[in-house]
Amino acid sequence: MIKAILIFNNHGKPRLIRFYQYFAEDMQQQIIRETFHLVSKRDDNVCNFLEGGSLIGGSDYKLIYRHYATLYFVFCVDSSESELGILDLIQVFVETLDKCFENVCELDLIFHMDKVHYILQEVVMGGMVLETNMNEIIAQVEVQNRLEKSEVRPFLSSSKSFPLIYVFGFSQVSAIKYSLSVL
Repeated sequence: MIKAILIFNNHGKPRLIRFYQYFAEDMQQQIIRETFHLVSKRDDNVCNFLEGGSLIGGSDYKLIYRHYATLYFVFCVDSSESELGILDLIQVFVETLDKCFENVCELDLIFHMDKVHYILQEVVMGGMVLETNMNEIIAQVEVQNRLEKSEVRPFLSSSKSFPLIYVFGFSQVSAIKYSLSVL
């Protein structure tokens, strides 16, 4: 089972953090720092598997990572997961991001965090791998994009006398039109 997915840059700044096991926030920050120090000090020509740090489970857990340009993609998994399977999963995730963002970079992860989380949820949910077929993941992302566009279109009024105000409720989003007529 996947316990955590961490993406951080070459300076250790987290760009995406997803824990599938509860840790207090200060413990999460310590885990991120320890994981960055373990992964960043390794040469590029060594194995991409290492034992988990002392904070995230020691020898019972494995850190499996890939370093692409300025980003480290780190999956913390228990002993039941295949190292090569997780490496392939990282590759699928990165290639999917690359296709969705047309040459993904660190800024895409920062400015499109909601889309990145959606893509990750298509791949992994609750620490379990859901989908490894990149074409299926991209198809679901495209469906989501079309759905978002269709929800936005009714709110874009062609009427110039009725601007829109968006009111966000607990379970629904509604638009209220109001007139700017002289009172």
